[in-house]
Amino acid sequence: MPEGPEIRRAADRIHQQIAGRRLEEVWFAFPELAQEAGSLVGRRITAVDSWGKALLTRFDDGRVLYSHNQLYGVWKLHDAEREPDTGRSLRVRLVGEGRAASLYSASDVSLWQEERLGEHPFLARLGPDLLTHGVTVEQAMARLREPRFRRRGLGGLLLDQALFAGIGNYLRSEILFFAGLHHRAKPMGLSDDALERLARSILAVTRQAYDQAGVTNRPDWAAQDRRRGASRRHWRFAVFERDGRDCHACGGVIERVSVASRRLYLCPGCQAPP
Repeated sequence: MPEGPEIRRAADRIHQQIAGRRLEEVWFAFPELAQEAGSLVGRRITAVDSWGKALLTRFDDGRVLYSHNQLYGVWKLHDAEREPDTGRSLRVRLVGEGRAASLYSASDVSLWQEERLGEHPFLARLGPDLLTHGVTVEQAMARLREPRFRRRGLGGLLLDQALFAGIGNYLRSEILFFAGLHHRAKPMGLSDDALERLARSILAVTRQAYDQAGVTNRPDWAAQDRRRGASRRHWRFAVFERDGRDCHACGGVIERVSVASRRLYLCPGCQAPP
């Protein structure tokens, strides 16, 4: 399933397609939204961004269209006069000045006033989005120190969207590896230096995954793997999905374990247990 960086890149593509354009057609498959469609015609989309795995399409009158792709939803971008070639069920269509964005197969879509977004039952449970909300190292450290988080093992904690929105399975493994921390370590047991290293890794690995379309490996390590004929699945990551392969840093063997019912990859040499 896509993680925060992939969702944010999708938001960027939709933003580039229709932001700033005056809407000429708005269509919703959902009856409770269909009655609002006419009131959005003539409005402009000011921005499309993300919060965790949710997309937020913002209109110039202060309303926000919330959508969550869940497992099957997908946005398709196309010319207004040209229908996408798909057998999926259309849920939302936004058309502005010759360009269109159409959402297919998603079922979690709603319209909100900006000031009430915090009341959304999904968004209300999320921590700050690492790519959208400008989280700093200091803010990340302070959040990790909060009583509700500080006593929990990092392997489960990093997947908790209440901590930070957008971290999923591959990011978890890569963040812990580059921070040099074991999944059983807890924020309360870390030195200030280790906690800062973790905070920096959370921000840097997530940002790199966004900037490089899912690649979190160091450039020199990735290049080394490519020269050896490794597939993208293996060279894009430092440890994720590389079990049985040599660690680039120490030469040890990458292992796969199950933590919080999800697979996690680590280097036992670089990530000693607490």
